[in-house]
Amino acid sequence: MNDIVDGFVQAFQLIVSLDPEVLGITARSLEISLAATLIASLIAIPLGGLIHFREFGGKSGVITVIQTLYALPTVLAGLLVFLLISRAGPLGFLGLLFTPAGMIIGQTVLVIPLMIGMTLIALSGVKKSIRDEVVSLGATEGQTILTLVKEARFAILGGIILGFGRAISEVGAAMMIGGNIRGYTRILTTAIALETSQGNIPLSIALGIILLAIAMVVTTGLYLIQER
Repeated sequence: MNDIVDGFVQAFQLIVSLDPEVLGITARSLEISLAATLIASLIAIPLGGLIHFREFGGKSGVITVIQTLYALPTVLAGLLVFLLISRAGPLGFLGLLFTPAGMIIGQTVLVIPLMIGMTLIALSGVKKSIRDEVVSLGATEGQTILTLVKEARFAILGGIILGFGRAISEVGAAMMIGGNIRGYTRILTTAIALETSQGNIPLSIALGIILLAIAMVVTTGLYLIQER
């Protein structure tokens, strides 16, 4: 029990003293996850809008597949991207394996289905009367879509926050694609796994507290958006 208490004390000391390694790992985690979330947003939101506003054969099947991919295991996403960017893969010549860029691709692939689904849910939540009113006022198709997206902007933003939360908390894809290289691809989740296995409990606890704090900020942000 004393070892656990000592671990927490040392962990808080690492955080308060702004330990360079802790700060570096935290900054790297935020950079990679924010970049992945931004890229996923630029892909998922327009794609979700396209699926919602267009009618085509097999639409319900596409939506079902997207919803199934909500629970895409992180190790499977990591495996798919690993096969894609490894030396033997079609993008192997880019040298993305074991780099932050490769990790961004992995996290992007992981969160895109969730963000497409949240965009579909957000747009579906807009009242049909609003769309009818906009059309009756003579709005073009583009103006109608823009108006409905603006109406659903808070719900869409909530989906973006959920995507970021999934990205920063995953470990499987980051470990497989990034290699957990110290000072280069080591992030919060992979560092916690490694330091725990090596018995460096204080550092693991410190990183865990930071990750929990980030999760709390994400959850609070989502709650405030839902209230709005």
